[in-house]
Amino acid sequence: MANPARLGRYGEQLAVRHLQRSGFVVLARNWRPAGVDLRGELDIVADEAGVLVVCEVKTRRGEQTGGPLAGVTPRKYGQLRRLAASYLASADRHWEQVRFDAVGVWWPDGGGRAQLVHLRDITS
Repeated sequence: MANPARLGRYGEQLAVRHLQRSGFVVLARNWRPAGVDLRGELDIVADEAGVLVVCEVKTRRGEQTGGPLAGVTPRKYGQLRRLAASYLASADRHWEQVRFDAVGVWWPDGGGRAQLVHLRDITS
């Protein structure tokens, strides 16, 4: 799987499967704001027991780049907050709590099965 976009889509599929098996209800995938001057997308928006969860997914091959979650930086978190605010403003539902999670998916350098780590509440 050499194509980075294809690798990313596959990582998101694995993340969605993991979240659903963990009891999350996926509300949106690759959500982008409409009619707003705001760039970017929310990889996965889900509900976990009444909590809106915005989940960033990072997929990588090997460990040479510091692992997939090294890409979840304070700058990225700021962008996720702005996008989440736009999502909430456009939603037909209200949530009392919003949480930001990250899922990292990577394949070891030697090949084999994908590894997945789910970090809950990346803001704490």
